[in-house]
Amino acid sequence: MFGDGVKDNTSVWMTLFRVGGIAALTIVLLIPIQIVIFVVWPPPNTVIGWFTLFQDSPVVGLIDMDLLLIVDYVLVVMVFLALWAALRRINESLMIIALFLQMISAATYFASTVAFEMLSLSSQYMAASTDAQRSIILAAGQAMLAIWEGTAFDISYILAAIATLMVSAVMLLRSQLFGRITGYAGIVSSLLMFVPASAGMIGLFFSLVSLGPYAIWLALVSKRLLQLAHSTSTNLATS
Repeated sequence: MFGDGVKDNTSVWMTLFRVGGIAALTIVLLIPIQIVIFVVWPPPNTVIGWFTLFQDSPVVGLIDMDLLLIVDYVLVVMVFLALWAALRRINESLMIIALFLQMISAATYFASTVAFEMLSLSSQYMAASTDAQRSIILAAGQAMLAIWEGTAFDISYILAAIATLMVSAVMLLRSQLFGRITGYAGIVSSLLMFVPASAGMIGLFFSLVSLGPYAIWLALVSKRLLQLAHSTSTNLATS
């Protein structure tokens, strides 16, 4: 039915398309939750502020420190696996590179996450009985924040932007498979993501603006992947 890169689909691709479609839709649903939490409870600017937030509300503290982004990265890998299956015949080399970059991006991001470490340090800080103990824990907390906002995060962010840009470009090579709007939404989003969210107020602005086209891209990708899964299921049933 859809052709162009999906003629040899089997039940394996059907499952992968369905998982990828559901993963993309889940990310779309998580984005507004992350935005609301960020706006209502903005991330603190100091280690003490983080420790206090974690003690007042561990859940909000974890989400403010990108707990849901960890989930997003896992889901995005599922989306890219499904996109590789759908688009590999259009340009296999670019799709393999994009998938590889997205997986490296996820692995690099996981190396920068410190949410649960900060939760533990906040408890230790509140339980500390001397100024010396508190000073040591504060220094550890500052080091955790430096890791969270440091090189690993920036590299992860840029790699994800490059991967999305490459996949979106492949989509435009055969616009009838995913549609030109999908390809252009991904390109716009990825270009905005070339300014890391950690780059001060400018980075924060570009990060928030990029969420609009990124959500559109994911929603359209989800719709097409689920259609491909249904088409493949129908073909298998009638073959």
